[in-house]
Amino acid sequence: MKFLIVGSGGTGGSIGAFLAESGQDVTFIARGKHLEEINKNGLKLKSDIKGQKNLKNIKAYTAEQYDDKADVIFVCVKSYSLDEIIPLIKKAAKQDTLIIPILNGAGAGDKLAAKLKEGIVLDGCIYIVAYLSVPGEVTQMGDIFRIVYGERQKDDANKESLKALKEVLIKAGIKVTISDNIKRDTFRKFSFISSYAACGAYYNINSGQMRENDEYKNTFIKLTEEFIKVSNAMGIVFDIDLLQTNIKILEAMEKEATASMQKDLEKGNKTEMDELIFQIVRLGDKYGVEVPTYKKIAKSFEI
Repeated sequence: MKFLIVGSGGTGGSIGAFLAESGQDVTFIARGKHLEEINKNGLKLKSDIKGQKNLKNIKAYTAEQYDDKADVIFVCVKSYSLDEIIPLIKKAAKQDTLIIPILNGAGAGDKLAAKLKEGIVLDGCIYIVAYLSVPGEVTQMGDIFRIVYGERQKDDANKESLKALKEVLIKAGIKVTISDNIKRDTFRKFSFISSYAACGAYYNINSGQMRENDEYKNTFIKLTEEFIKVSNAMGIVFDIDLLQTNIKILEAMEKEATASMQKDLEKGNKTEMDELIFQIVRLGDKYGVEVPTYKKIAKSFEI
């Protein structure tokens, strides 16, 4: 399979590095100093699963430079950049190309499909702690690395192509779930990253502090509970005890880990705060669900 990784930060960089290390044909879309370092010295991977790898001869281009077709496109950009990469996907996709958005939030597949005639747009999410440590280097922490993907509508894709992709990813060292209800499963992941990012940014804390301090942990719990109520009002019913699951995920996180939104906030970069915090407030208002903890945090970040 020929893979295109659109967005080569922590998430995309880790997916692409694991695939490239296993011998797959991988091309990264990157920019700036990160792109320069990859082209000059290869992509460095610091992984608790794979160890330290220096992947030479990695193909990396800007969106404008890329001129090929891919069998699988992983879209790993920030939610606010989704519209910007539409021309690239149109250029890179064939009719049977699998397009899998791996973004913080939910509904990215529907947003892409509305603007694309090319390819087969799935939806997906990822469980991973990873970040761009320095240009040209991606760090993946812990033993959690799982991709969930599935059809947005029944019979969107050939089932065999989904299974073939799963086999390739597993051989690369990535755990995979093919979802039979991807909307539910993306909201399941969304519930954790939204609560985790909102709590971490509000108090400016890491995972260890969030689980060890009663005030911080209770805020995380309240955010998750409010998210679940909003989801239920939208008709999304989870097949697990989502609160306990999210607490277990928090307990398993590396102590020093923080959400990418929090890292961007600390650096003064553009963030996904609108998607991860303000969107839940808007959904609460729309569906008549009280979300006082989200509103308190949203208000603290209003300009």
